[in-house]
Amino acid sequence: MPELPEVETVRRGLEHQTSGLVIDRVEVLRTRAIASPEDPADFCRALRGLRVGRWHRRGKYLLADLEGPDGCPAGRWGVHLRMTGQFLWLAEDRPPCPHTRVRVWSGAGEELRFVDTRSFGQMWWVPPGVADEEVMGGLRRLGPEPFAAEFSGAYLRRRLKGSRRPIKNALLDQSLVAGVGNIYADESLFAAGILPQTPSGRLPLGRLERLRLALVEVLETSIGAGGTTFSDFRDLQGTNGNYGGQAWVYRRGGSPCRRCGTVIQREKLGGRSSHWCPSCQS
Repeated sequence: MPELPEVETVRRGLEHQTSGLVIDRVEVLRTRAIASPEDPADFCRALRGLRVGRWHRRGKYLLADLEGPDGCPAGRWGVHLRMTGQFLWLAEDRPPCPHTRVRVWSGAGEELRFVDTRSFGQMWWVPPGVADEEVMGGLRRLGPEPFAAEFSGAYLRRRLKGSRRPIKNALLDQSLVAGVGNIYADESLFAAGILPQTPSGRLPLGRLERLRLALVEVLETSIGAGGTTFSDFRDLQGTNGNYGGQAWVYRRGGSPCRRCGTVIQREKLGGRSSHWCPSCQS
C-alpha cells in the first residue's frame, strides 16, 4: 500500500498537472470505486463543470479543493489509493486498460485516469459546507502528521505510556501517527537504533524523540526520491519511486547490513514482515 511519501508524491503530481483544470466529463467504469455519493452518476454530475484547485494530503488520503464557475467553493474531491490505486495523466487519448476505474477529462481532451488493479481505491465528493470527516469517516481516526508540531517525543511518551505493544506495531497505528506504514516503520526504527519488538511503553523520552526525528528524516528522504516502488506504485507519468534502492533494512532480510555487515533479520510482527539489524538496533 502506498505510504505517506508515495501519496505526497502523487499529491505533488496532481497539483502540478490538474490545478486550474475545469472538469468537462467524468466516467466511472467500476461502481465500487465511488464511496460517496451512493450513486456514481451523482458523483459524475457533482464534479462536472467544476475547477480543480489545490490538492492536500491527510495521512494517506488526498483531497482537492473544488470551485464552481462563479469561483465559489464547490466542495472537495477525496481519494484514497489503498493498495494498488494510481493516477495517470494523459495528454492524448489512449484506450483504457482493464483496470481503469475512473476517467476525468478536461475540455481540451486531457485525461486524468484512475487505475486500480485490486479495486480497493475509493473516491468521495464532499458537498460544500460539509466537513470532510462527515463524508470520509476514516479521517476522524487519524493521529497527527509526522511533520506536525504536536507530534513530539512527549506526545509519543504520553500515548504509549504503559503499553506492551511492540513499537513497530504502534507506528503502524494510524491513530498514533498518520501516514506511516511497513516500509518507513522499519526504516525509521533502524535509523533510531531501536528493535521493532521493543515494548513501546518501555522506551524513555530520549529514545522516543530520537525515533521521531528519524521518522521525519526517513520520510523526507523518501519524498525527495519520489517514494518507494517494490510492486505497484507509480507517479502520474508512470515512473517508479527511487527510495527502495536506498533502504537500509526493508526487504533486505538475509542480506548484510549496509552499516555493520551483520545479517538483516526478518520475522512477522502483528501479521506484517519486520526487518532489522541485530547489531545496530537494541
